[in-house]
Amino acid sequence: MTRKLSHGGIVSLAAVGMLAVGISAFASNALTSSAKTVGATTLVMESSPESTITQDFNPFVSTAAPQGMGATGLIYEPLLQFDLAAPPKYYPWLATSYSWSGGGKTITFAIRPGVKWNNGKAMTAADVAFTYNLVKTHAAINLGGLAISSVSTSGSKVTLTFPIAQYANLGEIAGVPILPKAVWGKAGNPTTFTDAKPVGTGPYVLKTFTPQGFTLTKNPQYWQESKVKVQNVYFPVYTSNTAASAALFSGQIDWTGNFIPGLQKDFVNKSPKYHHFWEAPGSTNAFMPNLNVWPTNQLAVRQAISLALNRSLLASEGEAGLENPVLNATGITLPTFAAWSKPVASMTVSATGSASAAKTALQNAGFTIGSDGYFEKGGQSVAITLISPSAYTDYAEVGSIAAGELKAAGINATFQGLSVSAWNADMADGSFSLAEHWSNNGLTPYNLYDNWLNSALASGSAATGDYERLNNPALNADLAKLAGAATVAQQTTDLIPIEKYVAANLPVIPVTTASEWFEYDSKNFVGWPTKQNPYETGQPSGTNSAAGAGTDEVVLLHLSPRS
Repeated sequence: MTRKLSHGGIVSLAAVGMLAVGISAFASNALTSSAKTVGATTLVMESSPESTITQDFNPFVSTAAPQGMGATGLIYEPLLQFDLAAPPKYYPWLATSYSWSGGGKTITFAIRPGVKWNNGKAMTAADVAFTYNLVKTHAAINLGGLAISSVSTSGSKVTLTFPIAQYANLGEIAGVPILPKAVWGKAGNPTTFTDAKPVGTGPYVLKTFTPQGFTLTKNPQYWQESKVKVQNVYFPVYTSNTAASAALFSGQIDWTGNFIPGLQKDFVNKSPKYHHFWEAPGSTNAFMPNLNVWPTNQLAVRQAISLALNRSLLASEGEAGLENPVLNATGITLPTFAAWSKPVASMTVSATGSASAAKTALQNAGFTIGSDGYFEKGGQSVAITLISPSAYTDYAEVGSIAAGELKAAGINATFQGLSVSAWNADMADGSFSLAEHWSNNGLTPYNLYDNWLNSALASGSAATGDYERLNNPALNADLAKLAGAATVAQQTTDLIPIEKYVAANLPVIPVTTASEWFEYDSKNFVGWPTKQNPYETGQPSGTNSAAGAGTDEVVLLHLSPRS
């Protein structure tokens, strides 16, 4: 499952005054006003810029706007929640416990009693079994690529079996959003079902929906109802993260997760009592080369791209120093996965890159400079378009800088900024040559590499991982072996051939770390996670380990109005 981050806008204080004028067009004045008073009952939350939104809360459609905005995870819940700021910590949720058997091929969940759907009906083990059977039989909603062999129930317990051991894959297994059989059993194709009136077990229900934003309100049927202190959550629509950042600076947002340069100077220092941020270590940003199209299907071209990149500059300028260059050739995220990294610690890439080294790699592979000044081979030019959403302004800046670096290395590279929806569609169906994307975080590095390399995630035109369209049976077998490793020591050993493959073949090209963006204004609400109290990361995506398993729900249950 793809974790959706929000890559926010570069915005100066001079721009805030101009941008703030237009913000009211996106958010209800009445709601904004009520949310910004002491003891307010409405929290304003922003996680992803959207050009347009539709009333579809289908938790299996990762491109649906409400999911990216952080709302879906407040309605649909998983069996377990995970604290990715302090792995392997987890919280029992719709399951009170789990146990492995069969050498890691079988997992049994004890389903929590007394849970109701927001329509008042009881949630049962039959609903859980129905959900996993639905995932089993519909590849398009199997966002974690789960190879489920069977699903069975016994009283309040649900047992899943797999053809191979799954110890390292707990996050994807237990993070599936649980659905009501009575509703989804009549929904038809679960991939295309428009879930306009979602029925979930979560703390919030849909209250109002408009093209300018929507409001979720407290679910009176919620099984932890006493913990819900925030009555309403409002999700305004911002067409760019620059506007969203301006809204944060001008006091119109309580909680966001954006890339914002100058946070200390332009945000925290303006109101140090209430303005805070914490960017927890996350995963890895990478360039995804399409392995099915020229020229990124050529290893020498991928090597040249990697050799040409000045990762230090991309981190310091493109990401404003809020993310670090990834200099391990395997792409493993440090320090997040430091416990697994020792055997490959010496496998590094240049921090600054080298245009001459990139040119040499192409020349050694038989590429020559054409009349236009760029490399070619067999009459085909080495021309590449690098895509990312223009609204993710850090990605856009990284892409623009990188395109210049590739041009200097003789690669005819251009950067193209797309709308978020167009970029999502291109990633899903493979309509690109080179794309910027983040990677999965998780309890172990398995989640990182599985999402990068598992060919089961790139079926047809609805890829949820393996965006580069790698199809390597031997590597799939290596991932399967890693999934069955029960200890850090064994996982570290089983990772080595996978890491070496990435370093040598560059099916993805690691660039920088991918922070868990998290900024908040505590004037109205208290109880936020911090580096000192990392009960969650604070990234308000709602899709942190798998669909429905998001940080925002856990965080909201810790929040209460400031008295």
